[in-house]
Parts: sequence; structure tokens; C-alpha cells
Amino acid sequence: MQRRELLKRTAMAATAFAISRDAFAGLFDDKIKQLPLNEKIIRIGSNENPHGPSALAKKAMIDAVASSNRYPWDVTTKLRERIGELFKLNKDNVVIGAGSSELLGVTATWAALQKGTAIAPDPTFRLWIPAAKRVGLPVNLIPLTENKVTDLPKMQAAVDATTRLIYICNPNNPTGSIIPAKELEAFIKNTPAHIIILLDEAYTEFSDEPSMAHLVNTHPNLVIAKTFSKVYGLAGARVGYVLAHADTAKQLADLQPWANAGASAVSLAGALATMEDKSFIPYCKAENEKAKKIFYYLLSEHGLRYIPSYTSFVYFDATRYHKDLKTVLEKSNIFGARTFEEGTKWLRLSMGTVEEMRAVAKALNEG
Repeated sequence: MQRRELLKRTAMAATAFAISRDAFAGLFDDKIKQLPLNEKIIRIGSNENPHGPSALAKKAMIDAVASSNRYPWDVTTKLRERIGELFKLNKDNVVIGAGSSELLGVTATWAALQKGTAIAPDPTFRLWIPAAKRVGLPVNLIPLTENKVTDLPKMQAAVDATTRLIYICNPNNPTGSIIPAKELEAFIKNTPAHIIILLDEAYTEFSDEPSMAHLVNTHPNLVIAKTFSKVYGLAGARVGYVLAHADTAKQLADLQPWANAGASAVSLAGALATMEDKSFIPYCKAENEKAKKIFYYLLSEHGLRYIPSYTSFVYFDATRYHKDLKTVLEKSNIFGARTFEEGTKWLRLSMGTVEEMRAVAKALNEG
């Protein structure tokens, strides 16, 4: 490789790393970050799976410690192959990262190098946006509909000659709303081929809507970001991936400091094992639905509007609650209610276990 090309790739990799680092660093407010891992504290602010990791994942991670003095090339390949198999693709369609946040940063860097602008809904998962702007990718934010759903017609209308990337989180974070598969597929097919569509599917597994993975081989501009952090219960393990056309995947991997090498041997072993646990995901989904029903009933009792959620969290308007809802919860050692729309009392709360959501109900009813 020529020296100039090496320097270019090194600079691009450093930029991608900076985006993913800054995005993840801003993921939580200071109060949540300072909380100890204490059983007396209920942590329901980061959309973590309260049931994970699965038993198979824990055993695999423990076993992997003994061989973690070796680079896990074989496990990385097996995981890429297994992910490809799940979506009827192959390993060349899969890029592994240290959580999907790294790969959102890599994709934003790829778009920034093309000298243009990006479009994203608002509110959405936005913590990659400040870092993207710093590396030369201005982002045009498009308000959601009145029902807190991504407004695809307005996003399409916002496309102009400078547009290089469109970001969509589906189901959307923080609102939990979803774009029906037919509408989303039509949007992808109608988007000009030179515009990157970065589709964040972090929460798809909680819904019955399908992934758009079947489109990546016919749409090289489509990049789908997915993660083991949510339904798989491996948020702290930091394993994510993108699905893309093989040519696109290679371009993204070339922007990583070391292609597909961001996740540790222990984390990779856990991710691979949890994919084979056939009972864990159905259990987590069923428990999540039970937890949401408890919270929905609580909100209805207090006359609080909420958005029906296709995820592991609920977005609701606390305006009609008789006190400051966040403060009431924190007095009962329940942390996580957050706002994403300044000047409003719309809050997002992650779903904990059934017992934890009963504790939430008790705190708000007695508050």
C-alpha cells in the first residue's frame, strides 16, 4: 500500500473512531452514569435488557476468558457467518463492531467524506449527530408526525442535491413508534442510489415487523445497523454489526482501525452463543410485553398520554401528573426517566422486569 493511501485510511479510521467514541460517551446523563450497580436501585433509563445475558451466553463468555490471550479471528468469522445465515446473506454482508454505535460513526464518516449533508427525524437516536457535524456532515432534522412517527414524506421532500445520508431508526428511539414495512421498503426503493440510507434496527426484534435485510444486495446504498445490546442482553459486552451489500461492507470495514476487530473474544463468544439460545428471546419479548401492559395501565389510570411501543421502552407525556414525575421516581430509587424534547414533559422510560414495573406503579400511585 502506498504511503499516501495508508495515511488517508489512517485519518479516516481515526475520524470514525472519534464519532463512535463521542456518540457513546454522551449516551447517558451524569446521574445515571454515576449510579452503582446496586440491587436497591432500579435502572430503567438505558433500554437495557433486565433479563440478560442468557445462560448460554454467560457460560460461553466464562469459557472464552481462558483463551482471550489469542486474537478471536475464528470466532469473528463464525459470528459473521451465523449472522449472515440468520438473514439469508453471507459473511461478506456483515461488518462487526464494538456495539452498533461504532458502526453508526463509521457510516457517518463514509457519508462525510462525500462532502454533503444528512437528514434525520427529530427526536430520534441523535447522539451520533454532534460528532458527525464536527467531521463535516451537517444534519437537517425533520420533525416527527403528531403521533410521534417518522415522517417519511417530509424527509423525502427534504432531499436535495447536497443530501448524502438519510438516517432512520425503526422502531424509533425514543418514541417507540414504527414505520410499517411496506412504507419503509417503498421509501428505500425510491431513494436515489447515491444517497446512503442508514437504517438503525436496534429494536426490530421486539416487534413483529421484518428487517429490511432482504434489500441490501439489491440496494448498495442501504446500511442496516443492528446490535446485541438490546433484546440479546449484551449491552456491556459491546457487540454490534451492520448488514450491507458486500461492496458497501468492504468500504465500511476499510474505515475501521482494524476491520471486524472491535469486539473482544469474550464478547464475541457471548454473542455467538446467545444466537443459539432458542428460548431466551421469546422469553424476553413476552416479559417485555407484560411489563409494558403494567405501565400502560398505570399511565391510563393517571390520564397520561403515551405512544404504543414496538420496543423495550415507552414514550409518554407527564404533563397531567400532579408532581414532577422524574423526581417522584428518583425518591424511590428508580432512575431513568428522560426527556428528548426540550420544553415539553414527554419522557422515555425503559421497561424493567415485571417486579420493577410494579415498583414504578407503586411509586407513582403513592407520589
